[in-house]
Amino acid sequence: MWVFYSISLPLTLGMIAVTLRYFAGPDVPRYVLFTVGYTWFCSLSFIILVPADIWAALIGHDNGGIAFFWSWSYWSTFALTWVVVPTIQGYEDAGDFTVKERLKTSIHVNLVFYLILGVVGFLGLLLLLIMHRSWNRSIMGLAMACSNTFGLVTGAFLLGFGLSEIPKSVWKNADWNNRQKILSHKVAKMALKLDDAHQEFSNAIVIAQATSKQMSKRDPLRPYMDVVDNMLVQMFKEDPSFKPSGGRLGENDMDYDTDEKTMATLRRQLKKAHEEYYRCKSEYMTYVMEALRLEDTIKNYQHCDSTGWKYISSFRGSRTGAFGSFADTMELVWRCFLKNRVKKFAAVLLGCMTVAILLAEATILPSGVDLSLFSILINTVGKQEMLVQIAAFVPLMYMCICTYYSLFKIGMLMFYSLTPRQTSSVSLLMICSMVARYAPPISYNFLNLIRLDGDRKTVFEKRMGNIDDAVPFFGQGFNRIYPLIMVIYTVLVAVNFFGRVIDYFGSWKRFRLRNEEEDMNGFDQSGIIILQKERSWLEKGHNVGEQVIPLARNFGNVNVDLESGNVSLDKDTTEGPSKEETQKTLKSQRKDNQIHGTSKEALAEKYATRQDRKSSITETSKKNAVSHNQSDVNTTESGSSLSSKWASMKSGFQKLKNNIGARKLLPLREIQEISLPARVSSSESLDEIFQRLKQRPHKDQMGNFDSEDGDS
Repeated sequence: MWVFYSISLPLTLGMIAVTLRYFAGPDVPRYVLFTVGYTWFCSLSFIILVPADIWAALIGHDNGGIAFFWSWSYWSTFALTWVVVPTIQGYEDAGDFTVKERLKTSIHVNLVFYLILGVVGFLGLLLLLIMHRSWNRSIMGLAMACSNTFGLVTGAFLLGFGLSEIPKSVWKNADWNNRQKILSHKVAKMALKLDDAHQEFSNAIVIAQATSKQMSKRDPLRPYMDVVDNMLVQMFKEDPSFKPSGGRLGENDMDYDTDEKTMATLRRQLKKAHEEYYRCKSEYMTYVMEALRLEDTIKNYQHCDSTGWKYISSFRGSRTGAFGSFADTMELVWRCFLKNRVKKFAAVLLGCMTVAILLAEATILPSGVDLSLFSILINTVGKQEMLVQIAAFVPLMYMCICTYYSLFKIGMLMFYSLTPRQTSSVSLLMICSMVARYAPPISYNFLNLIRLDGDRKTVFEKRMGNIDDAVPFFGQGFNRIYPLIMVIYTVLVAVNFFGRVIDYFGSWKRFRLRNEEEDMNGFDQSGIIILQKERSWLEKGHNVGEQVIPLARNFGNVNVDLESGNVSLDKDTTEGPSKEETQKTLKSQRKDNQIHGTSKEALAEKYATRQDRKSSITETSKKNAVSHNQSDVNTTESGSSLSSKWASMKSGFQKLKNNIGARKLLPLREIQEISLPARVSSSESLDEIFQRLKQRPHKDQMGNFDSEDGDS
């Protein structure tokens, strides 16, 4: 037993340390890291204690040490989940300026949650009293069973979703073409999110600076404003490359200097905007780096003979030294030939383990039938301690991974984010609370899958209590019924039953938990262009994500035909809109790109529609010119309308031409007269086109066509 502990405990501690270092943001305090690490350790200790508990039950050894560790792990996770972590989470989320005020805000926020929890507990106790249940077990065991009923029921559905999705996602990600499509869509979406986060962060900075300027030095709130100013100074020191642009004030953005609470709101808003921007930037960089590495892998696979069977990377040069050539060859073999096969083999193994777990869950209900492969395996090797603990450890770990996978996926859509090196304190605390909340129910569910010879009971089962006593309205069979419901749910998820139902009722699509492959029909063209530009910028010495903001904005008013290499202006842009109209157009076009950008056919249809519209405008302009030269033609009401439109369009084009000549917003030739439609020669490459697109406009002396960055 101690051999297993000596291996598993250091492994668990190392895994926790590596995970925290990988996900925690740079501003996470040490006490938050310690709290999260200790909570994760108490939660994962269940995975270590369950195999040891099963071995002790098999040999009939009543080990008091296991009972102590069970009590320590369970009650530690209980206190952390319901008291400690929520309090620290509210404290970190508060924007107040003193420790006392932040604690008061945290307690006030959590008070509603505690009141609801207390009312539910009181109603449950009252229900048991009304039903006159005779408790032949300890009150403590009943309380533990009641506290874990919610985790058992909801955890069963989370487990079922993960059992279905993890093997499928591992198998699909082994396909290079499929993964490239997914990454092209993810890069395009994250570029837009990064652009929006940049705007929000810039707005928060402008609001804070404007509030500071209007506040006098003798103002009683000036010390609080100085704290916010120091935050801004520190932010710019940490990232000197960040340049706020497009920041603007809203109607109520100058009301933060009312009292201490409004100043706390200003501080909290600035902090959250800062965290959101760098979270989006981290996710964007992660997807871009993965996509570029995948492109390198595909190129090396296609040209492995010409490269001498050495892996050539865009991010580094060739390795030198005695083993440099051998390392490049091994990397080529791994990335181009072995990695996909290992993924597919792992997907098959995980699929087999999923089937084994579902079979074990489905056969809990019938008594006298034991089709659980894990139970059979443990009883077969019952005399060998290490094999028993491994046979229990591996499936239990897989069940935890499936449950937490579903939990993180749902939570990241609504509550928190888990981003490499940019996860905030609030997100880390909420995640560790969820992990601790589901650790005991998962362990209890796994122990139900194991039927030991002689109906032996583990220490955890004795201390946990019988769930049937906690939910008497289900009768004595609840412990056997809910796993069968989970099996049915998992099968329905695997055959995409719920997706078909939601598609049938179109109005229900908002409630759908989407997979990576959904909303994807081929490659996302804007994602491909961004990846091409990121590669060219990387080759020029720039960092990933350094210049994506202006590129994402250019997509709002530029249409790109990838097949012909043409860049054309929208009609609204040629009319010389004002600054406010430009901003509204950018937002609407951004949404339009999100809707139509996922389909190549939709892009072609949209491009063809705009071409027809432009050709009709050209024909109309010719007719107006002819009617202008013929003085004997009767001027009708419709003809005068068309003439006025052409006059306004002509003046708009003249203004646009002057602005383009001064600012070089779009790649138009100065020696060529502007015409409809304004286009670029198809012989130019995408790199040449977007080299001009990414250039920021200079300040225009005429001031009649301001860009979105003009206020920076």
